[in-house]
Amino acid sequence: MKVPLLDLARQYTVIKEEIDAAIQTVLISGHFILGTEVKAFEEELAKYCGVNHAIGVASGTDALLLSLRALGIGPGDSARGITRDGNIPRAKVIVPSFTFFATAGVVHNVGATPVFADIDPKTYNIDPADVRRILTTNHELRTNIKAIIPVHLYGQMADMDEIMSIAKEYELYVIEDAAQAIGATYLPCAIPGDETISRGRKVHNSEPNKPNEPLPRAITTKTPISRGNEPYELASKAGTIGHLGCFSFFPTKNLGAYGDGGMVITDDDELAWRVRLLRVHGAKPKYYHHMVGYNSRLDALQAAILRVKLPYLDEWTAARQRVAARYDELLQDVHGIETPYQAPDRTHIFHQYTIRVLEGRRDELRDFLKEKGIGTSIYYPLPLHLQECFKGLGYNEGALPVSERASQEVLSLPVFPELTVEEQDFVVRAISLFVEQGVGKG
Repeated sequence: MKVPLLDLARQYTVIKEEIDAAIQTVLISGHFILGTEVKAFEEELAKYCGVNHAIGVASGTDALLLSLRALGIGPGDSARGITRDGNIPRAKVIVPSFTFFATAGVVHNVGATPVFADIDPKTYNIDPADVRRILTTNHELRTNIKAIIPVHLYGQMADMDEIMSIAKEYELYVIEDAAQAIGATYLPCAIPGDETISRGRKVHNSEPNKPNEPLPRAITTKTPISRGNEPYELASKAGTIGHLGCFSFFPTKNLGAYGDGGMVITDDDELAWRVRLLRVHGAKPKYYHHMVGYNSRLDALQAAILRVKLPYLDEWTAARQRVAARYDELLQDVHGIETPYQAPDRTHIFHQYTIRVLEGRRDELRDFLKEKGIGTSIYYPLPLHLQECFKGLGYNEGALPVSERASQEVLSLPVFPELTVEEQDFVVRAISLFVEQGVGKG
């Protein structure tokens, strides 16, 4: 038996007629860039997330980049003065070191500098305690930090209450990298009243934002979720807690296109206006440019495909969660294997089901499973602070030990809605056999 890490063809066969019809509609229309399909998908995703604005862009990477630009984060901040050597200090953005490269790459590409934080060893998400360490140990560094980008890795949200508390204290922007977490939810620390929310801003802001004033935090979206037999609670969806939220529709994502695509969501009218301008070269109307922007537009074919898929998303998420729960049960007593931790105040949508392989045996297990025909992947084998391209930032091995250890132990197993029980049993038996036989030891 061969078990792929992911099989997108299985999903397509289920919804083939709908997908083919949607593509045909776009081909007949002759409208391939933005247009009615993109607008409709933006409206549908905004409704799904419970926000006022959703702006389709070319990729998840561009969603992050345009969000940074919309917040005015770039090479320097003239409001903070000029250094003795005559240079404007570079803006800095705190990001986790254990994440996909784009999170830090976009910071560099807007002309700012990434500042790497360590992760929580259980959730693999940015550790608020380490963020606070960064902000309290170096005053010069702190004065140039403008934003935090928490990544909701593998499908589980970061500790957003702590992150938002820190952001408020230090007047920082927050961009949620929710590329792997569409539909994931986070329980509020308190149920809000009529006009306010538990994390701090009025739902309705009648005064426009002034250019040089900090933008308010986005509205927390409330949607019902259940925890076993517990009563329904009101929860925030991924991407709705910070100033902006960013999604990727790369084909392997839980909501994947058949090519690249991304989305920025926000409740802030001004930020939405800026992102919309930035994705079309800063022009409105056409050929009249308010700012220098980019060519970053979600195309109509991808939007049409995503419109077909969106109504299935929660069903697919539930299927992933069932697969994950079964892995949890079957692997709980397997020596040297740690199953994923789920924080009690969050749901996990399992973009990846990522185990820890202890005792330095991760690569051996990966190779063993490959020989058995089982697909796996390592997300990610080298933390960003140790990447060659960031060598000039001065990080050394040992600087962020939790991220470094995770990069040596994590291994993602097949987890997709169409995975069969027989395939999953085959994966678990292979892992158990590896452990029982002590493959590679001695």
